[in-house]
Amino acid sequence: MAEQKALEDLRADGGKPDGVVVRDALGVGVAVGLSGFAFGVTSAGGGLTLLQTCALSLLVFTGASQFALVGALAAGGGPWTAAAGAFFLGVRNAFYGLRLSHLLSLTRAVRPFAAQWVIDETAAVALAQPTRRSARIGFVVTGLSLYVLWNLTTLLGALGAEAMGDTDAWGLDAAGPAVFLALLAPMLKSATERAVAGLAVVLGLGLLPVLPAGVPVLVAALAAPVVVWAQGRRRGDVREGEL
Repeated sequence: MAEQKALEDLRADGGKPDGVVVRDALGVGVAVGLSGFAFGVTSAGGGLTLLQTCALSLLVFTGASQFALVGALAAGGGPWTAAAGAFFLGVRNAFYGLRLSHLLSLTRAVRPFAAQWVIDETAAVALAQPTRRSARIGFVVTGLSLYVLWNLTTLLGALGAEAMGDTDAWGLDAAGPAVFLALLAPMLKSATERAVAGLAVVLGLGLLPVLPAGVPVLVAALAAPVVVWAQGRRRGDVREGEL
């Protein structure tokens, strides 16, 4: 019976059983969702209330932006600067949405709710699938498992922050950037992508001692246009040399 069901899934999904998609999606959702504990501890340790911390995870729900926001606030940055840095990190989700909108082809009634789950992890799982059916399954399972677990661990982390005392002593302030880098690193496949990431790191870290908290993140965003401009100029020089 199980073999027959697997064969039916195989035919319906163009070569990938639903069970495999669900398993992979759950693996991503659970693995990343557990890092919500680090966010809860970091946020509460940075001075945000339990309600503010949980509201960020419920409403914002994009880890890198959340960590950027609370990190800038904890470092003494103003709320507008912190929010701007978080906003620019979250802009990438809009580009994911453009691609996923065509791939998933959801109804108008569902799209506003699905938009809340358009993040790195759901986009990665959905875009890795061979068919629309498996992409939808991967997106929903990843989004649901990650959303529930991230918010649950955020709550637990915030509640446990006081019991842990000095959160910086535990090194949990580095957990957010570490998770983000672990997700980002496999995506840097081309020389252009690696150059942008490298320049962004140099700008961000190099300007930390001289600019207010949160501003280095904004300046690091200039890495992409600078690298693209440099590569375009180099190609133009090469063409002129060939002529």
